[in-house]
Amino acid sequence: MDYAYLGTPTASLILKNLPFVVFLTFLGVIYVANIHYAENKIREIKAVESEIQQLRWKYMAAKSDLMYHSQQSEVLKRVKDIGLSDSGKRPKKIIVQKGKHDSKTLGDNE
Repeated sequence: MDYAYLGTPTASLILKNLPFVVFLTFLGVIYVANIHYAENKIREIKAVESEIQQLRWKYMAAKSDLMYHSQQSEVLKRVKDIGLSDSGKRPKKIIVQKGKHDSKTLGDNE
């Protein structure tokens, strides 16, 4: 038995299977391109997630600063330099009862 004869492809066998080999090569290229595309998308997603986290931290810091600087005591400290102060009186509430005010609006000039 000649083992060398069993393992050697002939020209007709190669030509017969050439379209299938080209198809498998095409599928391999598509597979590699798909993996490359997916890995790039994963990197982009990680970068965007990192950027979102940093922006969230900046937002929380700005919100915290705003809440601190908008407290009444902090506002009084800042406006004291320009001569403003707290009046010490409670604010008055203006109540308008229905039917007692004029039906004309401010923009009417009849």
